[in-house]
Amino acid sequence: MSELPSGTVTLLFTDIEGSTRLLEEVGEGYAELLGGHRQVLRDSFARHGGVEFGTEGDAVFAAFAGAAGAVAAAADAQRALAGGPVRVRFGIHTGEPTVTDHDYVGLDVHRTARIAAAGHGGQIVLSEATQALLDDELELRDLGEHRLKDISTPVRLFQVGRNHFPPLRTLSGGHLPLEPVALVGRRQEVAELTLLLGTERCRLVTVTGPGGIGKTSLAVAAAAELLESFEHGVTLVELAAITDPAVVLPAIAEALGVEGDVARHIGAREQLFVLDNLEQVVAAAGELSRMQSFCPNLSLLVTSREPLRIAGERELPLAPLAEAAAVELFRQRAEAVQPGFSADDGLIAEICSRLDSLPLAIELAAARVKVLSPDQLLLRLDRRLPFLTAGRRDLPERQRTLRATIEWSHDLLAAEEQRLFARLGVFSGGWTLDAAEQVWDAELDVLASLLDKSLVRRDGERFSMLETIREYAVERLEASGGANELRRRHAEYFTELAEESRGDYLGPAQAAHRTRFREDWDNVRAVFRWALESGGDRGRPQARRGACDRLARPERGGGGPELVRGPPRALRRG
Repeated sequence: MSELPSGTVTLLFTDIEGSTRLLEEVGEGYAELLGGHRQVLRDSFARHGGVEFGTEGDAVFAAFAGAAGAVAAAADAQRALAGGPVRVRFGIHTGEPTVTDHDYVGLDVHRTARIAAAGHGGQIVLSEATQALLDDELELRDLGEHRLKDISTPVRLFQVGRNHFPPLRTLSGGHLPLEPVALVGRRQEVAELTLLLGTERCRLVTVTGPGGIGKTSLAVAAAAELLESFEHGVTLVELAAITDPAVVLPAIAEALGVEGDVARHIGAREQLFVLDNLEQVVAAAGELSRMQSFCPNLSLLVTSREPLRIAGERELPLAPLAEAAAVELFRQRAEAVQPGFSADDGLIAEICSRLDSLPLAIELAAARVKVLSPDQLLLRLDRRLPFLTAGRRDLPERQRTLRATIEWSHDLLAAEEQRLFARLGVFSGGWTLDAAEQVWDAELDVLASLLDKSLVRRDGERFSMLETIREYAVERLEASGGANELRRRHAEYFTELAEESRGDYLGPAQAAHRTRFREDWDNVRAVFRWALESGGDRGRPQARRGACDRLARPERGGGGPELVRGPPRALRRG
């Protein structure tokens, strides 16, 4: 076994493009093709002084003492393999990796692997560090600066020869932003997306969830992981500024840098589009479906507040962060604005819980630690919308405040959806379908639409809103002019519920009644507040006093001793 060169070394990594598809095509003959291609590579390495130091699957790794030898070996192998079924991509980089046990370690090894993975079959791509050591006579094509996955600094890349290939599969080539801070708490979701799109080859996956929950960050992180899984790469198409569904396909064409029929351009290419913020142009779903029917290898990763509801769609609803991840995100953002920030995990967890563990809300709140202690911050979260306004200036306008984020979703609703959204704000702690229908004649289809649009959540037979969203719904309710009448109907509904349960509360059905009142205790407390705070000054004082009295006194229709004791304590705490 030849000794590995040390010091300044040029590394050459190779990989077969489309190896899985080739294996499916040739079956048992793949082993012979793989062995033949490896022999071509080894012969080329040997002729130019290279030393093979490893293989992994269909990839081969070699090292050269000089840059010219590595490039010449790659060019020889490329010519020998041209026209055959095996299409090999070559990545070359020069650095000073550390030699260990007939292997190399260090950042230069990772950089070479990323350069090789960015290329296409038949393409030789090399770094600027290698290019600087070559003769001027060698014909190279400058591919510009590129940001490689997991590599913090941009790398200038060159191609041997003038042949034309698709854009490199890099963060730059796909217009993917380089995340300034690592994604927090979404490892499982990233893994699920890479499995669905990379391994199972789902054609359409839609990440859904309310505004501020982190759909875009998740999609971008998953797209970076999938860069090397699609032969013609990954392209991010940002749609937030588009309001006309007819402009969606032209926006995709613009992101690709092409003109005319985008489906004709894509054809049979194996490609992934990340369509970010599709909710306001969801009517384009039909056109996207037709485009996919013409492009058999095109996959779509969509972020939207509602699903597209077209054939083949897999929906990934995004939940708020788990407690540990929410605390970690708060700490990271707080330390960014206040170096040395320190607080108890329990206190931070309580802050995050009050913010529904929404990443955007957590980031906005963490920015306030520059002027408020965590205890002071917690006290101000009774009203989140006026408080969480210190958004980053580099964010879109709709994401700079929590209110703007929720307003964006609200403004996309139809008139009947906006009315029901506001009226549902009367419920505290959730509601049942029967309650929504009885209190304000809620239509099932409209409620289902709010559920689809991530403004309402369902858990079993109960529905609810995130508290940050409900706060906005209450604002809309107060502005509608019908809040007092709605609260009266809300009080009557829960009073009648107490009346109905009076006879059986201590009988065989007591367990069911206790469970129901436990689930709706926040609504019951809301009735007490409305009855006690409104008093007899306006509206229907007798109805208010009657609701409060019947709920509180078992002998007059209340729900038993628990209801007598509970509300006053709760009100005193409030």
